[in-house]
Amino acid sequence: MTDLGTQAEELHEQFSDHLDVSLEDVEGRLRTLVEDYQVPVDEARRSVQSHYLDEADLDRDEVYGGGNESMQVADVDEPEQWIDVTAKVVDLWDARSDAVAQVGLLGDESGTIKFTKWSKSDLPELEEDKVYRLRNVVTDEYQGRYSVKLNRTTTIEELDEDIEVGDDDVEVEGALVDVQSGSGLIKRCPEEDCTRVLQNGRCSEHGEVDGEFDLRIKGVLDDGREVHETLFDREATERLTGITLEEAKDMAMDALDTTVVADEMRSKTVGRYYRVAGPTMGRYLLVDELEELSGPVDAEETLIKARSM
Repeated sequence: MTDLGTQAEELHEQFSDHLDVSLEDVEGRLRTLVEDYQVPVDEARRSVQSHYLDEADLDRDEVYGGGNESMQVADVDEPEQWIDVTAKVVDLWDARSDAVAQVGLLGDESGTIKFTKWSKSDLPELEEDKVYRLRNVVTDEYQGRYSVKLNRTTTIEELDEDIEVGDDDVEVEGALVDVQSGSGLIKRCPEEDCTRVLQNGRCSEHGEVDGEFDLRIKGVLDDGREVHETLFDREATERLTGITLEEAKDMAMDALDTTVVADEMRSKTVGRYYRVAGPTMGRYLLVDELEELSGPVDAEETLIKARSM
């Protein structure tokens, strides 16, 4: 039996008591995502699971019986995971969309993470400085920054305790020795709540879309002892390179080639010393603050070391 066949049988078994759904329907949905839209099998399975949960109007625990991994917020390093967290509401921000009921910052001893609570979830309001146990939240990622989403399957339990929120920011000084592939002028999926970087015009979840331009740099900074992978979002990239998004789009249009943007950014930055600071997510340091230090350096030796990672 093919891997998709096995996946389909497992999903069919999980939902057959809740829905009048055939094995052929389940496998057809998986094949459409995997074969037609090149979605990874694991992601396709999660998408089909979510579809049937919505169709049956079920809580996730009714089908899967709970069992999510309880995680500290600094350990979140992968999107589209179902997890449980216990955290304090550090800050609440103004929602910029009617689809969002609340948005803000959660924190525990390990650090902080952004959260979004959707309006359609019909969940109770969270309050600043209160601690909650949140079950069935889904992880998300944008430009290397991870977040959690509260949806209609999430359960919220207020706890009578306090949490000392940790600081997960780090500071590094060193030479920028490489600008990695995937830097420069990129396109992201325009679908609501999706910010995935497109590969050959395709989003791994939504297929072929007309993407929206963005800037980023995936850099390698060498402090003389070890190398640090750093991620600069659009704002930090513009500050680092002096190249705005509009200027980058003009450069790419003139050359009929988007790679010229990364090449220009590389020539402006590689071999220079910087001080950067920000939180760490997974293997990346996410740059919130940056300062150029002394002049250019000979980065050939450290460049070879960085590319051997």
